[in-house]
Amino acid sequence: MADWTELPEDLPAPEDDGQASHLPGLELPIVRLPATDGRMVDLSSLSGRIVVYCYPRTGQPNQPSPEGWDEIPGARGCTPQSCAFRDHFEELTEVGAHHVFGLSTQDTDYQREAAERLHLPFALLSDHALEFTRAVSLPTFTVDGKVLLKRITLIIEDGVVEHVFYPVFPPHKNAGDVLEFLRRHVSA
Repeated sequence: MADWTELPEDLPAPEDDGQASHLPGLELPIVRLPATDGRMVDLSSLSGRIVVYCYPRTGQPNQPSPEGWDEIPGARGCTPQSCAFRDHFEELTEVGAHHVFGLSTQDTDYQREAAERLHLPFALLSDHALEFTRAVSLPTFTVDGKVLLKRITLIIEDGVVEHVFYPVFPPHKNAGDVLEFLRRHVSA
């Protein structure tokens, strides 16, 4: 059984396929997403700077990952990425992130288990109906008949995508990269 908190050294890196080039400057549509804290969140209506890291799926202890998961560039690393955002959460808020969210196509009950197990200080958002994914054309891939998000992080300012990290690799360094970006671009 894989240790979800560790990344294999030979993990294949994803390449920039251009599927996120339309996102910077995009005004977000109104889409309400269920959150693990019980709220419905509309990213387009939140004020201030928002960090949304999108990930394919979190694994569960004692459950196997899909066949060939580690060979899919960019697939493995959701738990280390979430833990890194957890560990940098306070610093991210200190440098101007008004909200931090994780986003996947997993349902809220599945995400709630991960949020509790990983002690995340922020909510995970579920786009299980793919409404947000389709509305903004987020990059996806399909595994075992399920549409999953490619790993991408959005910096949103007052409902407009300000910056995009894509592709994200290695996933466990994404939170640190976002922190450095915010430090350089924090509003006075």
